[in-house]
Amino acid sequence: MHMPLITDELELLRSLVDLDQHPQIIELGCGAAQLSRNLLARFPACVVSALEVDERQHAKNLAKPQAGLHFLQAGAQRIPFEAGKFDLALMLKSLHHIPLDMMDQALGEVWRVLRPGALLYVLEPVFAGTHNEILRLFHDEEEVRAAALRALQRAVSSGAWQQESEMAFDIPVRYRDFADFEQRVIGVTYLNHSLDASTLAAVRSRFEPHMSPSGADFERPTRVNLLRKLPDR
Repeated sequence: MHMPLITDELELLRSLVDLDQHPQIIELGCGAAQLSRNLLARFPACVVSALEVDERQHAKNLAKPQAGLHFLQAGAQRIPFEAGKFDLALMLKSLHHIPLDMMDQALGEVWRVLRPGALLYVLEPVFAGTHNEILRLFHDEEEVRAAALRALQRAVSSGAWQQESEMAFDIPVRYRDFADFEQRVIGVTYLNHSLDASTLAAVRSRFEPHMSPSGADFERPTRVNLLRKLPDR
């Protein structure tokens, strides 16, 4: 079945969450925090606390300050804020990066720092598609992505959360050429990939058939779960 194509992740978030009513935001595993930066440009009354565990990415974030955006080096499993501070938590392709034995703890921490009735917005890649078939040659995330979904399901079953919505869709991604793919995917700081020559050749061989004069286009299957914090556990 063909899934809807989402080209603007901020517009998707805005369609599901009234950001004017959720001004205090925490993003867990923010990476470069691009969505939060775009969000603040359109909703300047919001304030985002963006957490990132990777030291190199955190340093890059600090080098690009922005009004309303506050960076901290910390993980979701130990959030350095008081209980009930935030109206909205964002986990954008980050839940599956949390160690398997800490996912439940991380979701418990998110619950703690949200006010009653606040929202948790979780965007996760789905283990499927041609883009994924290239990635799995050097970074197979089948187990961790499945574990992230199970952790969300356990959180809802626990009575701590109510699921407001679940949505599946595709996100388009384009690379100019293999060098662009290598820089943006293989070279990201938090994964520390160092591919041997044979693996790199295999990745290139699977990538090149997707090239056209305008680049290589893929659609990445993705899922959003929107949860609401219930007042009592």
